[in-house]
Amino acid sequence: MFATLASFARLLRAVLTLARHDAILPAEYQSVYPAPARMAGRVMRLLARRRQAGNPGERLARALESLGPSYVKFGQILATRGDVIGERFARGLARLQDKMPPFGDDKARTVLEAEFGAPPDTLFSELGPAVAAASIAQVHKATTSDGRTVAVKILRPDIERRIARDIRTLSLGAALAERFAPASRRLEPRKFVETVSRSLTVETDLRLEAAAASELAEAAAVAEGYRIPAVDWTRSTKRVLTTEWIDAIALSDTERLSQCDLDRPELATRLTRAFLATALDRGVFHADMHAGNLFADEAGRIWAVDFGIMGRIGRAERRFLALILHGFLTRDYMSAARAHFAAGYVPQHHSVEDFASALRAVGEPIFGKRADEVPMSRVLLQLFEITDLFDMRLRPELVMLQKTMVQCEGVARQLDPKHDMWGAAAPVVERWMKRELGPEGRIRDLGEDVVRLHDAVRQLPRAIEDWAEIGAKLKAGELKLSGGPRIRPWALRLAWLAGAGATGAMLAWLAL
Repeated sequence: MFATLASFARLLRAVLTLARHDAILPAEYQSVYPAPARMAGRVMRLLARRRQAGNPGERLARALESLGPSYVKFGQILATRGDVIGERFARGLARLQDKMPPFGDDKARTVLEAEFGAPPDTLFSELGPAVAAASIAQVHKATTSDGRTVAVKILRPDIERRIARDIRTLSLGAALAERFAPASRRLEPRKFVETVSRSLTVETDLRLEAAAASELAEAAAVAEGYRIPAVDWTRSTKRVLTTEWIDAIALSDTERLSQCDLDRPELATRLTRAFLATALDRGVFHADMHAGNLFADEAGRIWAVDFGIMGRIGRAERRFLALILHGFLTRDYMSAARAHFAAGYVPQHHSVEDFASALRAVGEPIFGKRADEVPMSRVLLQLFEITDLFDMRLRPELVMLQKTMVQCEGVARQLDPKHDMWGAAAPVVERWMKRELGPEGRIRDLGEDVVRLHDAVRQLPRAIEDWAEIGAKLKAGELKLSGGPRIRPWALRLAWLAGAGATGAMLAWLAL
């Protein structure tokens, strides 16, 4: 009870904090609000501080910073979508990506000594000040005792407790949304919070991030010009992660990018293909692809850092995703619609033909168009209306994929306002389709079927024993079936014979 009241108080504090920063219904957008929202905005601005920042995005950023790391993650996603929220608003939010206030060097050294049980000087001959600070950790440039330049990531003190508190507050907010806003239920607010909270909890164990970096480095081999820094395992613990140092320009540093001679349209294409290639080919992907976590070197390669959030997608989901993307790429909206139904994304009581027509209404206006010709805010609104019309519910297993697709496309648009997302995606999707739906994919499907069949056969003896025990109890009168026809002894014997016959047939097939 006390914990719930505390979470409710923090939720109320979050609303008040946003209101004090004029970040809920900013005055700059007063003219576009409906009448009730304009009135609510005026009331909220009675609580707002005077002499606030002029940029509404910066006001929201400052509010989210004061609320905690979980809220900052939300702001980081918004910061990549200037095409949706407006470029001015997005610029104000950009500070959340890697420009948050660092904690002191003394605290950093204290964490290092506590983690390794020895003074930092025994691990690093030189440890510089923080070069980047985010909501959960900050990064220092250092030199190892053997002369290598490395990046040392250190968790913020007490970050685990703050995240746990944020999660409790967000969970209460999700529960209240489902209770008092029935329209939100199809978006599964509680499941969404559960997915995000799981990723945030994992993000506070840097040993898991080291493993994710190692795994993603293997997956990145399928993508051209996409690299992951190597992990220094001997200098990594739960609260410290050490990797090779990368001399490159952060994609969030728009000023330096504009001064160098890098091919920005090529970088945008490379980024889109890197995300899709790792997700489709290997089923893993970097799930926090905001501009502050992405770098470009002189050779035009993209480097990714910060692997606290790793996305995973199963082979079945990858196949449905590829079919849907391929349907849009080839303008075969019926195939894309069938893939939605086969995956269970659209309830079966709806018409496939009607859904295909709805997809056509989304796809045709944007097909072949450059990014600067597509009003993405309008497209997202239309997609939301379609999900409502066809009772589509949020799929928790796809939350990270959808979130990262939004981030990735947003960064690509920042690099190249004319970025052709469809053209960049086509080679990756087509390659995957040829492999998965061709002979190689069919052989892999057959192999997986044999494994599942083998596992089923191994479980049959135990199932038969269970059925035999149930049959014995039924015969002895120790077990009765209520509400239904009485099972005759001859029917039970026939079931035993059928089970034994099926078992023998499968064993004989496996022996061939």
